[in-house]
Order: sequence, then C-alpha cells, then structure tokens
Amino acid sequence: MKAKILGCRGSLASPGPETVFYGGNTSCISLELSDGTCAILDAGTGILRLGRDLAESPRGPIHIFLTHLHLDHIEGLGFFAPVWTPEQEIHFWGPPSPVAGLSERIARYFSPPLFPLQLSEVPAQLVFHDLPEDEFRVGSADVLAHPVQHRGPTVGFRFHDDGRSLAYIPDHEPFLGVAPGEVEPEWLSGFVLADGVDTLVHDAQYTEEEYRDRRGFGHSSVAHAVAFAQASGADRLVLFHHDPMHSDDELERIGARARELWGDDGTPPELAREGTQLAIEPAAERLTR
Repeated sequence: MKAKILGCRGSLASPGPETVFYGGNTSCISLELSDGTCAILDAGTGILRLGRDLAESPRGPIHIFLTHLHLDHIEGLGFFAPVWTPEQEIHFWGPPSPVAGLSERIARYFSPPLFPLQLSEVPAQLVFHDLPEDEFRVGSADVLAHPVQHRGPTVGFRFHDDGRSLAYIPDHEPFLGVAPGEVEPEWLSGFVLADGVDTLVHDAQYTEEEYRDRRGFGHSSVAHAVAFAQASGADRLVLFHHDPMHSDDELERIGARARELWGDDGTPPELAREGTQLAIEPAAERLTR
C-alpha cells in the first residue's frame, strides 16, 4: 500500500509564496493498494494533477472515497480528467444521508451556477455507493468507514492491506465537550478507526489558542490531534487539513508543538506536505530501516 499526499490544506485552497513548502491544495491523497487498485481519498484541488497522470496512463476502475461533501473535499471533481473519459469506470464511496442519495448530492456541485455542466453530461461510467456500516472489500484492502464528529454527515476511513493499516480522518473534533483523559479512549469519536493503526492522518487545523474561539467548528487543535493519536495507540501521526491562513513558518511552529506534546516515545508527529510519499508500514519495520 503506497500513499501520496496531493493536497493537505483545509477549508480553502491557499496558493502563494507563504504556503509553497507545505502546499496550498485542499484535501486529496492517492492510495495504491498492494494489488494495484487505484484509490483516492477525497477530491479537493489536489486531485487535478493526479487526474492528468491517470488519463495519460489508463487503468482499471478508480475508487474515490469521500469523507464528506463540503466543497474543499469535492471541488476538484469537475477538473479530474478521468471523469471526462467515456471508457473510465469510477466508483464513488461517500457517507449516507437520510435526505438524498450520494449521486444526487454530488449533482448539486455538477450543476449551474456552481459548474457549467450537469452530472448527467459526464461521459465516464460513474457508480455511486452509500458507505455500508460494516467493513467491506475494495481490491486487496479491507475498508472500514465510520461516522466521526464534524458538521454534517462525515466519516473517516481505515484501510488494512497486506498487513499494513492507514486511518484517514481529515475533519474531526474528537474532544468536543470533553477534555483528553476524561473518558475512556473507546468512547472517543473515531477511535474504532485509529485503534492501533500504523499511520494516522488526522485533522490538526488549529493552534491551541485558535481552538478556544472555534470550539464546535468540527476541527482539532494540534494538542487534541496528538492526544487522540496517543489515546488510540496509533504508531505514527501525520498532521493534516492545515488552516488556509497558516503560513509555512506557522506550520513549522505547529509541528514543533506537536513533537513537544508527543514526547520521546516512538515516531514523532510530522506535518503533511504536498508531494510526500507515505510509507505505510508497521512500526517494527519503520524503526529498523
């Protein structure tokens, strides 16, 4: 299982000289499963270049896993080249809603005035799946989707493939209404996804000071991201969903704070950065390399 970060910014794309190092594209990670299946986690603006590469090298079905349908997680879909390729099969997996099916909700984006074309005009072969409650199989991976604390229907994902595991929870507020240590870990939102995982990619949008004024917005402070990772026993934490107003220098300070909070036990947290390849491997293998 190979992962590459294509976009790690939250809320709004923020290109420019102050964000060039960590990147300004919104959430998107490509995931190549051990059998070669192409999976994509969210479809923010980071999906653009991946689409060009996939269009140049046609392959089998593409699976796009959407944590939720806020604009920063789907705004790249209309510019994802494979959707304009008639022979391409694309599967969309997203959280269910009691109001409308996944295709109907995505069609709101693929329609004027937000987009010049209708979803019905997309030539690719689109297949829409409301995520099941139980673990399911895609390619060589066992996939679990589970609701997490965020505004609107939102899930996180856990992928287990060839003895390696990745949890992806980019928008999450696990300590809404409680402080770290006040409840047993298994009662925390998202724990079932992150429990003992090899690599956890997790929301860390705010500093601790910013979070005080943004409680209930659906995102984590860096301190809460570290506390959640440690409570769930994740071996490795990748801080994700960077605030659009945070410059590279500010992110460096957030990364330093995360390492301070983490302490000396195991692999220190790292900041997600566009273009980074994530080696998804058990701690024993990673620490002996």
